[in-house]
Amino acid sequence: MVFRERAARSFTIGRLSRASRIVSKSASLRASLCLRISSSSGIVPVERQSVIMIRHLLNILFSFLPPSRFFSFRAALLRLAGVEIHPDAKLCGRGWIYGRGRLSIGEGTWLSPGVVFHTHCDADILLGARCDIGHGVEFIPGSHEIGSSHRRAGTGTALPITVGAGCWLGAKSLVLGGVSIGEGAIVAAGSVVTRDVAPNTMVAGVPAVMKKQLS
Repeated sequence: MVFRERAARSFTIGRLSRASRIVSKSASLRASLCLRISSSSGIVPVERQSVIMIRHLLNILFSFLPPSRFFSFRAALLRLAGVEIHPDAKLCGRGWIYGRGRLSIGEGTWLSPGVVFHTHCDADILLGARCDIGHGVEFIPGSHEIGSSHRRAGTGTALPITVGAGCWLGAKSLVLGGVSIGEGAIVAAGSVVTRDVAPNTMVAGVPAVMKKQLS
């Protein structure tokens, strides 16, 4: 039994080491290359493509780590991928960071397993200090204008998301673009936040509405 545990531990450490080397090589590529490549939407800097790749590799790597361990290791690698995360912030695994947009996570903020960020280059996602983000919370800044009956999801849009200091977002809540959540607010589990939340209030529901003024 002891031999099996040691073998499993060695295998995990070796796998993490190999993944770390891949991430480091991708970070070097991002720092050293200034080339441009063609794509279906025109000319795209290689740096932007490498940011997406680094984040994708980190998402995979973090899925192998214990959810509530290696916080400093995660933060260091996320900074290589352009995420502005405070050294004291703690991001658990089993979530995902999509896109190459700006993501900022403040001091002492806790992100539970399964948190998902759909970042967008035209819309920042900013989390203040001392926030607690529950399991499976999603941040989605992108949407669409209402189109014609031919295709109702029309022109794409993106609006920033801001979460003030000290907020608590309950599990499985959803925060949409253009929303600003004031300091000290609470979003109940399962809520869909479609408009601004005043500081020191509790909101709940679909869409979320104010339920209580907090002291």
